[in-house]
Amino acid sequence: MLSNKYKKLIENARNLRKTSTNAENVLWFLLKNRQIKNYKFRRQHPIKKYIVDFVCIEKALIIELDGGQHNENQKDIVRTKFLESLNFRVLRFWNNEVLQNPEGVLIKIMETLNTPPHPNPLP
Repeated sequence: MLSNKYKKLIENARNLRKTSTNAENVLWFLLKNRQIKNYKFRRQHPIKKYIVDFVCIEKALIIELDGGQHNENQKDIVRTKFLESLNFRVLRFWNNEVLQNPEGVLIKIMETLNTPPHPNPLP
């Protein structure tokens, strides 16, 4: 049975999907339906106590989009370290990068998908 806390996290993820930013919509259009090397991406997906913007579980890759409110945000650093402790790789892009250079963002995502994770990740 799901805890109330996890149910609330799922509800929040659903609400975030309904209120996506323009940058999230652009990137989702490029990632959905296994368009990149047949990898399945999920959007606004709960992982432990966080909801990540996009994730490819198979490749343990999380993609986060950030607006100006995330500029040198200490909470984002803590969040990234926590997700990396679960052996996820985290890519961060600014919203304007996705909107102004979606091809460049896709190239970076494909490069990361093609790069195996470090065999001995740091704790």
